[in-house]
Amino acid sequence: MTGDRVELREVAPRDGLQNEKAFVPAAVKIDFVESLAAAGLPYVEVTSFVSPKWIPALADGLEVARAFRRRPGTRYAALVPNARGYEAFRAAGTLDVAAIFLSATETHNRKNIAKSIDETIPVLREVADAARTDGRAVRGYVSTVFGCPYEGRTPVERVERVVRDLLAMECEEISLGDTIGAANPRQVREVLARIFALAPVERFSLHFHDTRGTALANALAAFESGARKFDGSAGGIGGCPYAPGAAGNAATEELVYLFESMGVATGVDLDALVRAARGIAPSLGHELPGRYIRAHASPETA
Repeated sequence: MTGDRVELREVAPRDGLQNEKAFVPAAVKIDFVESLAAAGLPYVEVTSFVSPKWIPALADGLEVARAFRRRPGTRYAALVPNARGYEAFRAAGTLDVAAIFLSATETHNRKNIAKSIDETIPVLREVADAARTDGRAVRGYVSTVFGCPYEGRTPVERVERVVRDLLAMECEEISLGDTIGAANPRQVREVLARIFALAPVERFSLHFHDTRGTALANALAAFESGARKFDGSAGGIGGCPYAPGAAGNAATEELVYLFESMGVATGVDLDALVRAARGIAPSLGHELPGRYIRAHASPETA
């Protein structure tokens, strides 16, 4: 596998922190974003412009997005739910990628967005059109690709439907999310065989959760299916507030270790990434869930 390369999308400042009970100060968030970029990550998701009523942990999103220092070679993104959220995205003046989102299952979409899938599509299209007009890229998230906390295993036909909708909006990349960590490697291969037939594999990223300890196995199955882009959250922090039991994103440092140990380059400084994750830990009030960090704890951090 030597010579292969994967690209990692760091989502901890947004997807990681959105579910935390402790409110992390803006200054700490800003340092976290900058530290992750300094570790060599080519994409960092800074915050979310979802209403603070729904995601209070990121109520300072505009403050954070305006204040961090950009690093050459890193693209910066934020989650944008609607036209009002896009106004904040535009006002930040620092962001490259508007991330839009919906679910593959109707019940989760209503819980997460308070709209049906059919009602969500035109709202997202408005954001995508505005972003492209401003010369910004658009990334689409699809939640509950492999399983839903309300509807069980997700039929691949439902995933195909929403992926087609996002492709029609000219999303440059679509992240396929295992929101509750229910996928298994066989299912990953089967689903990706269908989804990768819809567009070039470069248009897709995989977003696994480690709820049941299968994130790395699923990432390897996706890699063997042709995927070369993966979402990760430093320290393994995060989860979806509207998906019961969805704690635990795939830890970015574990993805780096997995691929680098197989001879697959990531371009990420693993030690610097671990330092960035440890830097946020005191503000969370709990131990980082990532196993790589626990396995390599120094006497000062153990």
